[in-house]
Amino acid sequence: MPAVNDIAFVRYAIPDLDRVAQFLADFGLHTVHKDATTLYSRACGDAPFCHVAHKAEHPATLGFGLYAQSAADLVEIARDFGASVEDSPEPGGGQRVRLKDPAGFSVDIVHGQQRPGVIASRAPMIFNPATGRQRLGRGVRTAPEPSRVQRLGHVALLVTDYKACLAFYQKLGLSPSDSFYAGQPSNVIASFMHCGLGEKYTDHHTVAVITSPDGTNRFDHTAFEVLDLDDLMQGNAYLKARNYEHAWGVGRHIQGSQIFDYWRDPFDHKHEHWTDGDLVNKDTPVGLAPFSGNELSQWAPTLEQSYFR
Repeated sequence: MPAVNDIAFVRYAIPDLDRVAQFLADFGLHTVHKDATTLYSRACGDAPFCHVAHKAEHPATLGFGLYAQSAADLVEIARDFGASVEDSPEPGGGQRVRLKDPAGFSVDIVHGQQRPGVIASRAPMIFNPATGRQRLGRGVRTAPEPSRVQRLGHVALLVTDYKACLAFYQKLGLSPSDSFYAGQPSNVIASFMHCGLGEKYTDHHTVAVITSPDGTNRFDHTAFEVLDLDDLMQGNAYLKARNYEHAWGVGRHIQGSQIFDYWRDPFDHKHEHWTDGDLVNKDTPVGLAPFSGNELSQWAPTLEQSYFR
């Protein structure tokens, strides 16, 4: 079976590219290209871009991209889905296969992009826990500034047909890490899915497929990995000082274990900073739990209903 090995980018419709460009800069991304119709932004890692905003009258979540493991996998995915391989006109070039999932999201499978190199940032902080202390003769000094976003980590989809979407992403080589049920354990309504890379460890989830509570297909959120806990907290202070809307956090999830912090862009889309997430492989047991607000965090501030807006 062909497989994807990571998420490449997310794609939005945005009424005001200038406003979202400022938010993304304050959130920790960097503009790659901007014109009257499109804004491409990147993280500090070597991906050519990880966020695309297309100018449109109404805000919307349009889709995302996934990386194929190899050129052969890209060709096989095209064949399996009855699609074609084409040259990509977007930053980094390479090739892509353009699909549409059962929820209507565009899903681009990409391979062979040119990598621009990383944007330099500090080294991760060394912690001094009660045992195994390693930071000797050195202090910690940070200041409020945009988080050093390293990469796009995952997208969470709210969909009206969970089973069809689950099957679609399984066909692309993703596998559930943890699933949730409503009522009876047989009534599974959501899955956190990782890239199926065999014995190789990978993020606990790259795509989350969740039954929509309001009958619409849309992103719940997109999530970006920051450098470390200090980076997340200083980004929190920086965004708070600029009066962006805080959605939830700081806390630690249960499934995936990430330390998280959620913010809304000026058009009500949730963006997550996270750090310290779980890694899984084919031998990691698949979890199943009842779906409730209590399953979303080990510790965190009170989860307000507005989070689900």
